[in-house]
Amino acid sequence: MCGICGCGSPHPHPEPQKHRFVLNRNLDAGHDHEHSAARLLKIEQDLLGKNNAYAEQNRTYFERRHIFVLNLVSSPGSGKTTLLVETIKALKDRIPIAVIEGDQQTEHDAERIRAAGVPAVQINTGRACHLDAQGIGHAVEKLGLRSHSLLAIENVGNLVCPSSFDLGEAHKVVVLSVTEGDDKPLKYPDMFHAADLMLINKTDLLPYVDFDVERCIGFARQVNPDIGVIRLSAAKGENFSVWLDWLSSGMAGMKAKRL
Repeated sequence: MCGICGCGSPHPHPEPQKHRFVLNRNLDAGHDHEHSAARLLKIEQDLLGKNNAYAEQNRTYFERRHIFVLNLVSSPGSGKTTLLVETIKALKDRIPIAVIEGDQQTEHDAERIRAAGVPAVQINTGRACHLDAQGIGHAVEKLGLRSHSLLAIENVGNLVCPSSFDLGEAHKVVVLSVTEGDDKPLKYPDMFHAADLMLINKTDLLPYVDFDVERCIGFARQVNPDIGVIRLSAAKGENFSVWLDWLSSGMAGMKAKRL
């Protein structure tokens, strides 16, 4: 099991040390534990360092071509794919859009995106619980992205693992459904600290659920005082124009960059 994310992905792991002596067994066990922990920390640092190097390569590629890249993260069932489908419907005639879909299995979400009219590559992670920068680089090669375009990466549904893995994106956008607990930002602080924007989705269901929007926003800003917040319903279109305006502003900023 990966010490960073707790997933079953094939990251390297240290072999456990064997006890060779009966005398002073407890002392040996303590030393063994410390040694193994130090080795595991070194492996985790190497893994993240390698990922970050790939992420910087991705970021350079995107910025040189003025490609606005979003890493959408959330728990399963928050409505990320619906958000993307409705975004594509609204913007595909104005800007080029492509999507990278991350799931442990199936092509279901990628098929929904393609049916909406834009190219999509599915990455199936198997036992792993997050996308990584190297995988994104390979997916980008398949997409043939156009300059001055929008690339949306829908990460695996998980509020833990993806927080540690930079993919080369311009922004992490965390999607939180009102059908979840309003204390999620405190329970999963690393993700909300890493995100630039929080979308509170499915606001049309607020009359039917026990979710305090202001309380949720307050918790998020305890973790990350600078996080932006947009309340919307992707399925019903409530306040969706604010999200589209945020995207248009980001696209304009990317286009204006001089590299």
